[in-house]
Amino acid sequence: MTASKTTVGVLFGGQSGEHEVSLMSAQSVLAAIDRTRYDVVSIGIDKTGRWLFEQPLKRLLAGESAPPDAPRWPDPTWLADLDIIFPVLHGPYGEDGVVQGFFELADIPYVGNGVLASSLAMNKAVARRVFAIHGLPQTPWMQIRQRQLQQAPEYVIARLEEELDYPMFTKPANLGSSVGIRKAHDKKELLAGLSEAAEYDILVVVEQAVPHAREIEVSVMGNEHPRASAPGEIIPSNEFYDYEAKYLSGNSQELIPAPIAPRLIAQAQTMAVQAFRAIQGSGLARVDFLLNDATGELFINEINTMPGFTAISMFPKLWEASGIPYPELLHRLIQLGFERYHQRKALKTTYQAG
Repeated sequence: MTASKTTVGVLFGGQSGEHEVSLMSAQSVLAAIDRTRYDVVSIGIDKTGRWLFEQPLKRLLAGESAPPDAPRWPDPTWLADLDIIFPVLHGPYGEDGVVQGFFELADIPYVGNGVLASSLAMNKAVARRVFAIHGLPQTPWMQIRQRQLQQAPEYVIARLEEELDYPMFTKPANLGSSVGIRKAHDKKELLAGLSEAAEYDILVVVEQAVPHAREIEVSVMGNEHPRASAPGEIIPSNEFYDYEAKYLSGNSQELIPAPIAPRLIAQAQTMAVQAFRAIQGSGLARVDFLLNDATGELFINEINTMPGFTAISMFPKLWEASGIPYPELLHRLIQLGFERYHQRKALKTTYQAG
């Protein structure tokens, strides 16, 4: 490693349904990071949870797994060679506070949100309750447990039809990237959507669709003084912005900046920062909204604490449109990680009475 440079460990892969998205994000980060400022060590985690240290991205992209004797956790002496870790991990075990807790125990700086914000935002049901406390408008929703669905599916359907109107969206509570999400227009589709979502999570979130919906996204960056990017709009190639529309078809459109009224731009930016502060966020997030184009009502949909960094991802594109190119964006995120680390290290850990 070069003494004058900061050594960044870029961590990717992981044990979640978003493993492949993480690999795509990592490719973009590794290609864009400023090598005049940073030495980079790439680190992969396969789907069994084992860590790879030699050409990990190439191996994971080829569908290979780590050998059986590969470590479940990295050697602490190896971690000492890193100055900071950039966990480009999406979904459970990477974006939900689990690996962030490991970094805290290992006493190593890392990019992005801490344990609380990561775990809170990952659970869509809990995040929605927090948003409600902070007065952020949302579409009507309910949560369903996997066991309820297995034991009394007809009762679950009846409850949902009593409380919510069709169409409804069914989502695993703890996944992103539109994995396991379906739109239901009737009872048959609702049961199918619930069943699929319950394959990925023990908790399912069901949301009433927003009429005349337009999908608006805002990126947020900062620690104590977060700022919001220009908003963007997604025009999905499918009926909604599902996994295929995001990553496979290549036919979805992104309008940056979003062609919405100045009042709505300001409202979306304000609400994005409010949501970020509500979860005690740090570093970065992408906040997604649904706009009722007929009434002008804006609803918060969810907050993503490690948004995609792929070539087509909105988070870097929105900041580029706001005047921050991709390499500079990565630099700022790394510096925010150091800032948060040093702020926490300055806190007292020993109490002396009097």
